[in-house]
Amino acid sequence: MDSTLDFSPTPGGLAGPVYHHQTLQTAIVRSGLGLHSGTQTQVRLLPAPLGHGRRFKRVDLPDSPVIPAQLDQIHPTLLSTELGQGSCRVRTVEHLLAALAGLGVSNVLVEIDGPEVPLLDGSAQEWVAAIHQAGLAGQGEPLPPPQVLEQPLWVRQGEAFVAGFPAPETRCSYGIDFPQAPAIGNQWYSWRWSVDSFVADIAPARTFGLAEQVEALRQQGLIQGGSLDNALVCSAEGWLNPPLRFANEPVRHKLLDLLGDLSLLGTLPQAHIFAYKASHQLHLQFAQALAQLIADA
Repeated sequence: MDSTLDFSPTPGGLAGPVYHHQTLQTAIVRSGLGLHSGTQTQVRLLPAPLGHGRRFKRVDLPDSPVIPAQLDQIHPTLLSTELGQGSCRVRTVEHLLAALAGLGVSNVLVEIDGPEVPLLDGSAQEWVAAIHQAGLAGQGEPLPPPQVLEQPLWVRQGEAFVAGFPAPETRCSYGIDFPQAPAIGNQWYSWRWSVDSFVADIAPARTFGLAEQVEALRQQGLIQGGSLDNALVCSAEGWLNPPLRFANEPVRHKLLDLLGDLSLLGTLPQAHIFAYKASHQLHLQFAQALAQLIADA
């Protein structure tokens, strides 16, 4: 059964989470620079059959190896999420995965001709628009029930943490604190998963960074493709490239990153997840701890 997802606001309330398998109706093609590599890559998102899941295919490598978007494929890296299988890698997958999970695309093949997903405008908004244009096709089967957190769980590193608590629905709350950049300062945002709210409140939030750290990161081989066109940059005096899309756009972007990382569980868990000053590393540690806790139970 085919059905096109309506991204317009739902009369009388928000469209909630998606509970059935969906894929794309038609292919999507987008190109751009990778944030860290600075490499120009092209991505094709293709419809996939039931049971396929979300997978990345490196079409530029011999035999076009495929990497499932799953927790057991994580490859450690800095300032992004990278999947790896053998010598095959795909980096900075989090924004695209957040768009797919937030809109309920459970089966898709992502063909990519380079090592890093394009940053585009620094958010998930362009992926959402492309999926809207392609349309979604229902696949007639319910998703497996979400992993339900039955007891508190947390991981921490210094004062940074990700914690989860039992809850009747999927909800995420995030906090950040940048006293060295008063324009960012201390921000908190809480979000309940729905398609409409993801599109309106989370997907447009762009990646951000501190001007004082740019040169040091580039000397480490990072953010080679970053610019004022695809990332918000803040100095002690204020934003270098306003206006912001939201007054608290930075914390919303952190929540976008969290959703992309949690999507590696397969479905977003039923829990209230709190994160504070966390990193991709902590997001993924929490997801792994949650998966292990549920497996043990």
